[in-house]
Amino acid sequence: MKETKEIRKSTTDPECGFMSRDNKQEMFCYLDHRTTDMKFNIITDAFVTPGNVHDSVPYLSRLDRQIERFGFDVEAVALDSGYLTNPICKGLSDRNIFGVIAHRRYQPTKGLFPKWKFHFDKELDIYICPNGEELSYSTTTREGYREYKSDSKKCANCPLLQECTKSKNTQKVVTRHVWEEHKEKVRLNRLSKSGKMLYKFRKEKVERSFADSKELHGLRYGRLRGLQNASEQVLLTAACQNMKKIATHLAKLA
Repeated sequence: MKETKEIRKSTTDPECGFMSRDNKQEMFCYLDHRTTDMKFNIITDAFVTPGNVHDSVPYLSRLDRQIERFGFDVEAVALDSGYLTNPICKGLSDRNIFGVIAHRRYQPTKGLFPKWKFHFDKELDIYICPNGEELSYSTTTREGYREYKSDSKKCANCPLLQECTKSKNTQKVVTRHVWEEHKEKVRLNRLSKSGKMLYKFRKEKVERSFADSKELHGLRYGRLRGLQNASEQVLLTAACQNMKKIATHLAKLA
């Protein structure tokens, strides 16, 4: 039976979306997906979506739009943990862009080993469990995840079974996306010297830009209903911020 997902809809503004995220207030809202440059903190793109659209969904298409429209030669990008997805990591790799994305903390099932306890051997294409046993490749799902399964007979007598799996057939299954290597590359970028420096600048640039929008330009609240009106408010705010930035930099050159 196909599962159905309940989608909350606002009665006053049907075009907005209900945002429900960890450590954030639940609300009906619109989201401003914004890009700024690293040198002058100029807003190069501001795209509005309903609040229930994940940050990662429009990212690559908006990145391509900026490259095509402005002729940008993008060398590197710094993003928060919401963008740490396999498609984005693969997309950055395909575009030869140095990606730095914040670490996302996954909560493993309480009482069970986290995934990082299982070592992946790339040459043999197997996972090694904490007890030294192999998990062999079994199949690939439609979503692009390769499944690695243990030998249930060996697992049945394993002293670490209770910390490994709760499956009734005593078989451990570990999944790995077909683009996982691109995500691992991004993780290494984050830990590099240049990656740490780049991510440090992120909070001084795009986060500052958002803060100025809310505190100095009234973007904390939408003034009008509807996606088009919300987009106009965001774009006008971005234009005002950019004019102030440009004027400030030109004044320094005078």
